[in-house]
Amino acid sequence: MSAKLNDCESEAAETQTWIEFAVKCNYLSVESGRELYGTYNQILGGLVNMIANPTPWLMKR
Repeated sequence: MSAKLNDCESEAAETQTWIEFAVKCNYLSVESGRELYGTYNQILGGLVNMIANPTPWLMKR
């Protein structure tokens, strides 16, 4: 499970990089870029929490 969550964390961080790129190239407005970047910060926070404390997310047998 941890490996998949780490992959997700990396992908979300990469998406943030592409959001920055899109804003700098004027593909996205600064306002839209900030909103998307903030959303990905929330996603990353959740993923980091799941990685650090996976027990509540495991299925019970």
